[in-house]
Amino acid sequence: MASASMQGKVALVTGATSGIGAATAEALAERGAHVLVAGRDAARGEHVVGAIRERGGRAGFVSADLRDATAVRRLALDALGLAGGRVDVLVNNAGVYPFGPTKDTEESLFDAVYALNVKAPFYLVAELAPGMAERGGGAIVNVSTIAAALGFSGMALYGSSKAALNLLTKAWAAEYGPRGVRVNAVQVGPTRTETTAQAEEELRSLAAQAPAGRPASAAEIAAAIVYLADDEASFVQGAVLPVDGGRTAV
Repeated sequence: MASASMQGKVALVTGATSGIGAATAEALAERGAHVLVAGRDAARGEHVVGAIRERGGRAGFVSADLRDATAVRRLALDALGLAGGRVDVLVNNAGVYPFGPTKDTEESLFDAVYALNVKAPFYLVAELAPGMAERGGGAIVNVSTIAAALGFSGMALYGSSKAALNLLTKAWAAEYGPRGVRVNAVQVGPTRTETTAQAEEELRSLAAQAPAGRPASAAEIAAAIVYLADDEASFVQGAVLPVDGGRTAV
């Protein structure tokens, strides 16, 4: 293992069966955390778990249905059951990012986006942060987007849901920070994953607007998430960290 700075800690990562979530799960395991890989696809989840175990890490898959508050609470209970009653790190990574004109947005899509991007992290924090606070420590990292800070045509629904998550990050830092729970977010720019690689031209075009001039890799985003989750970021609370190649700086 590359580092043991998170040895003995349990980390729950949602949307961890691919992309940024999988890279984050692997990076947390490299630091010694016991990682719970949460997602809908058991086969992909077990693949991530297997890769972690092959490198000597500890991991397990937990099925995640994040459509409503009851299902989210069930995930929290399942995670606690698998991890011996504690979760020390929560990474709210699962999300959907549909693009399109406001006038064409069906109410069912609106509700689905807010259910996964806002309601799910809200109730996971409601279930898991109090236990962290009782133990006197923990870390929560929310995965946001530059579309929450900048106006992009066609991204009103997606961007507004993540803007809500940015505010929740600060509100939770105020609520749980005094009891030792750090809450932060990463505000992600264009990133190459299995999904976004299918729209390579659009990905490169968006990335070209930033000083870095290229998309991020999932591992680069994961490195920022792990930094915020680990104790080396002990004095970082309520931050929304841009990890966007400089896009929001220009």
